[in-house]
Amino acid sequence: MDRVIVLNADAHQVLHQVSLRHAVAMLYRDVARVHQSVPGRTFGPYPQPHSLVLVSYVYTRWLYEHSGRLPCSLANVLRRDGHACAYCGREASTRDHIVPRSRGGPTSWLNLVAACAACNGYKRDRTPEQAGMRLRVQPFVPTAADLRPR
Repeated sequence: MDRVIVLNADAHQVLHQVSLRHAVAMLYRDVARVHQSVPGRTFGPYPQPHSLVLVSYVYTRWLYEHSGRLPCSLANVLRRDGHACAYCGREASTRDHIVPRSRGGPTSWLNLVAACAACNGYKRDRTPEQAGMRLRVQPFVPTAADLRPR
């Protein structure tokens, strides 16, 4: 299922992801506009969005101040790891559970790393050791400052 990244109005803060259907509804209601589109693909009168940016800014300071935690989302894991694959160093587009979920691994900052599709597919539901792969980075729990655009 296609997921679309939703950015705050400043286009720097990832808020969450929505389905393609929800994204088109947001475009239709004029609450968001296409930030990045999928090349050569359209959805009705709109280019198929890869990411949307909200028209109005959503103030989310409470999220970090009151929970004390940043959401462990795909976009935030990619930003934490500099969009580089933790196994080979190429550009990452997915996240990988170091200890696979099928083996009881949690979806947490310390068990997730950015990965390219090739490495993620090769590793499958094995640990890096079982797959003969070496982690090039040590995962960590980031602060809001770690995820700010540079």
